Amino acid sequence: MTVSREFRLKSRPVGLPTTDNFEMATVDVPEPAAGEVQVRNLFMSLDPAMRGRMFDRKSYVPPYKLDEPLLGRAVGVVTASAADGFAPGDLVLSEYGWREIFNAPAAELTHHDPAGLPPQAVLGIAGLSGLTAYAGIVRIAQVKAVDTVFVSAASGAVGSAACVIAQHLGARVIGSAGGADKAAFLRDELRLDEVIDYKAVPNLTKALAAAAPQGIDVFFDNVGGDQLEAAIGIANPFARFAICGAISGYNATTPPTAPRNLMLIPSKRIRMEGYIAFDHEDLRPQFLADIARWHKAGTLVWRETVYEGIETAVDAFLGLFTGANIGKMLVKLS
Repeated sequence: MTVSREFRLKSRPVGLPTTDNFEMATVDVPEPAAGEVQVRNLFMSLDPAMRGRMFDRKSYVPPYKLDEPLLGRAVGVVTASAADGFAPGDLVLSEYGWREIFNAPAAELTHHDPAGLPPQAVLGIAGLSGLTAYAGIVRIAQVKAVDTVFVSAASGAVGSAACVIAQHLGARVIGSAGGADKAAFLRDELRLDEVIDYKAVPNLTKALAAAAPQGIDVFFDNVGGDQLEAAIGIANPFARFAICGAISGYNATTPPTAPRNLMLIPSKRIRMEGYIAFDHEDLRPQFLADIARWHKAGTLVWRETVYEGIETAVDAFLGLFTGANIGKMLVKLS
């Protein structure tokens, strides 16, 4: 019998979650039964979309259940196996995050080949975050080398991946982020063409107009609200908007006040499309081939923010909504 710690949803948050909405439990994990595999997690992913699963409502993924272990992507190592095709030492990807050790049916695990990248990259730049950015930039917005692309939350996991992918397609990229450290990351590491620290400008629309005097052709949005309003205001005719998320409203308890210029969408003939990555799984082979090629060429840039230990998981999750991360938010479990 092995001892493991896990986090459960104790109550459904109203507004911004607090530590009181979660509880950590210690459980015994037996030897795997026939057809099962035991896994010790190495890293777990934390994503803003997890907030949506804390509501008790229908969505594209089921809501979390109260008093049951939370779910999320994780990469781990097999420690024991009673299933064909899995052996101790194998790296696997699962949806069994928020816990240290678990047993699962072999069908719910995927073998993971890091392909020269750190194992945890499968949770970020080479995983769902990267695929989300890739689908938005390549398929939804159809970015071309002549485009000026504006990315909101550009220092986050998906936003920074969107910037890097658009750069590889030859586009001019403008990124928005909040705070000097995040702006420095966009400017000095990602080397974007223009960087806007939205916390340091009195008017975001005017700041975007100065950064894009010829307007923007593409907007990759993770935020909504004022960021979307600014993009609509500065968009060129026939601009394409890939709406990936709207984190500014995830914890809202009152209706948003922005964007206030939606009437410009028809006159500018803006094409706006919301999407989720699960609808674009057919792109994964192409996406992974490009990621591998860019990594081999030394042009793939990404950042991770790593918290240590399962006990820090809630703080890491809450940090997604207070600007604590640059790049992918991860918890290292062992």
